[in-house]
Amino acid sequence: MERAVKIEEVNRDNMGDFLNLIVGLAHYENAAPPDVGAKRRLEADALSSNPPFHAFVAFLGGKPVGYIIYYFTYSTYDGKRILFIEDIFVTKDVRKKGVGKEMFNFCLRAAKKQGCCGLQWAVLTWNEDAIGFYERMGGKREDLHIYCIDEKDFGGIQ
Repeated sequence: MERAVKIEEVNRDNMGDFLNLIVGLAHYENAAPPDVGAKRRLEADALSSNPPFHAFVAFLGGKPVGYIIYYFTYSTYDGKRILFIEDIFVTKDVRKKGVGKEMFNFCLRAAKKQGCCGLQWAVLTWNEDAIGFYERMGGKREDLHIYCIDEKDFGGIQ
């Protein structure tokens, strides 16, 4: 890669870049981007004294080109934390230029530093590029299904 990727923790100075990159991921996934309220919550959570996630922006040549959000889950079998990557996103213009690899390795180093027993993430089934990337990085698909109940459906839960 020509220039080094710089990965920095989300802060007040790069918050706009972080939020814009999240919008970029939403567009890539054909999903609704965060509305004004969600952006406010993301900013408040990211900058809080006890954030619910760790967030980073990747820069290449001073330009924001990606972001990472991760948090920790727990393995009851190993009695150790697992680093779960919620989002890892690279802008289209720098894909296949080593940025994603640098960002993924950043997560691996964080997991090792925190004494985690593993690293996990989810990939949309249609995202063949991401699936190929993760498999080249050594990722293995687990035989499980992820389920969710949306907030709008909480009312029916007793």
